[in-house]
Amino acid sequence: MRKLRFALFGNVFQAKKSSSVQKLLCLLEERQADLQVDATFYRFLTEDLQIAVPASARVIADDDFEADFLISMGGDGSFLEAARRVGDKGIPILGVNMGRLGFLADVLPEDIEEVVTQIYDGQYSIDERCVLQLDYDRGTPEGYPFALNEVAVLKRDVSSMISIRVDINGEYLTTYQADGLIINTPTGSTGYALSVGGPIMQPGSRTLGLVPVAPHSLTVRPLTLTDDTEIALTVASRNHRFLVSLDGRSEKCSEDVRLTVRKAPYTIKVLKRPGQSFFRTLRTKLMWGTDPRE
Repeated sequence: MRKLRFALFGNVFQAKKSSSVQKLLCLLEERQADLQVDATFYRFLTEDLQIAVPASARVIADDDFEADFLISMGGDGSFLEAARRVGDKGIPILGVNMGRLGFLADVLPEDIEEVVTQIYDGQYSIDERCVLQLDYDRGTPEGYPFALNEVAVLKRDVSSMISIRVDINGEYLTTYQADGLIINTPTGSTGYALSVGGPIMQPGSRTLGLVPVAPHSLTVRPLTLTDDTEIALTVASRNHRFLVSLDGRSEKCSEDVRLTVRKAPYTIKVLKRPGQSFFRTLRTKLMWGTDPRE
């Protein structure tokens, strides 16, 4: 039996799912896996849930870890945090859905035993997902400057709209008058961008979305771009400040800073089970084909 290394991350607000975590830990211990557990999740398991984590497990913090696979137990938010911690390590991530709707975390808790077996038998595939990189012309973003889902600029503190000038590969496109603007990857097309009318994109389609949030003009529509596009944003606001959000992590920015968004030099690897497909996930999660009258 191969000795595999697993990193375990998870949501710390879902105590009712403790049986699923305990089952996973037992399965990995039976296979003598090399287990590493995120420090915050470890404290939640041992102190709040009173779960006995194998003594051989190593507690990890920040990005100080290497593994063959990472298992994220939570929802899509937990998956995005795991992806941030993985960065450019190239570790495949498996998302176990412990919450509600989940496009990234799409493995059900009751399938954990089967999934572990499939991993050890090599019965899986790897999807590579595009990542966005944010740069400022002066200074640097305060936090992690990469996003798997989207980069968004949003109004802050005032009810009035912001003006967002957009240049595509150095050519002026338009100036949006809106509450904000989302630049999303295909992975992020089923997230925030979907909620404001953006198109759903197939993973691997080598595209980016440009989706305005509550635009003032009815002629403004979402735009799809190739993922080798460089997008420059210049924002004007009544209070001279706005918010920049990367996968939900927000920071304040002043309007004299020019933002550039482009594809990052690495991808995030997502582990997929046999028979899983993006279209099957859409049918299941969005209940396509279901007759609401039944």
